[in-house]
Amino acid sequence: MAAAAATIRIAAPSSGKAVRPFWTGTPEIYFSKSIDNSRLVKIEDPRRNHEMRQFVMALALLFLLVFGYTWQHFRAIEYGYRIESAKRDLNALTEMNHALRLEDASLRDPERIDVLARRMGLVPPVPGQVMRMDATSTDGQGPVMASAAAVTVIAGQ
Repeated sequence: MAAAAATIRIAAPSSGKAVRPFWTGTPEIYFSKSIDNSRLVKIEDPRRNHEMRQFVMALALLFLLVFGYTWQHFRAIEYGYRIESAKRDLNALTEMNHALRLEDASLRDPERIDVLARRMGLVPPVPGQVMRMDATSTDGQGPVMASAAAVTVIAGQ
């Protein structure tokens, strides 16, 4: 019956010959059947439970190894980025230090200071106007710079 339903012969209207059989495939028929498993009882298998525990432990160990490797890998990448950032900062600070040293040297230039002093109306000091603190005065009237001198202590008196 299925083979008869699967092949259809169509006669051509003008010629009277039969056309090749047309295959439509197998018909799909579904039957529903209710199954009652309420009377089944599961029996514990200690060997199977032991195997499952070993399998879970092996998977946990594998997970920990993979997790540790990926964590280490990403930390290495992060530290690489930090090192590159620190190198860029170091180069920027080195260039800034060089620029500041050049600026300091140009600001300490005696000729530049002399030109600025003359613009502000300052003149070189006259003799006797400058008092040197490192020279000792003989009269004891001038300012005295503190100095350390050896002291001898005589014990027993």
